Amino acid sequence: MTLLILGLVLWIAAHLFKRLAPGLRDSMGNAGKGLAAVVILAGLILMILGYRQAEFINVWYPPSWTTHLNNLLMLVAVFFFALSHSKGRLRARFRHPQLASVKIWAFAHLIVNGDLASIILFGGLLAWAVVEVILINRSEPWVAPQPGEAKRDVILVGITIVAFAVISAIHFWLGVSPFPG
Repeated sequence: MTLLILGLVLWIAAHLFKRLAPGLRDSMGNAGKGLAAVVILAGLILMILGYRQAEFINVWYPPSWTTHLNNLLMLVAVFFFALSHSKGRLRARFRHPQLASVKIWAFAHLIVNGDLASIILFGGLLAWAVVEVILINRSEPWVAPQPGEAKRDVILVGITIVAFAVISAIHFWLGVSPFPG
């Protein structure tokens, strides 16, 4: 559990560094970006290793229907993540689609996993995404991008479906079925 928590702390600290210490971050220039990237990568690796190695300590038993809700929410999370790279009409309506994606993803995983490691990992990432949105909104005014073409939103839906299928296949490959049997 120590690796998981350390990874989560590194991930959060590296992401919040720019918001909490902007002067120091700016004074570091490109070296600061590189350092943040290395710390984020280290945090990600530690979270993965820590989560996989964590002892299973059950806290609650999720009802079986939460699997269906999780899958629906994951489809929405993938859509929002893809939306962050879209140039369609919908992109102009959302300020933080990637962070919204993380929040939806984390919540979806919290409702289907009742063990302590999952609560720490997904709860921690959900809390980070909420704090990140608050800090960004306080520090930077938002100018919505110009809406793009509607056909790009249709492409976005196609990309979402393909990405969801790939993510599901990766889960199967890792030995975790995301769908009820």
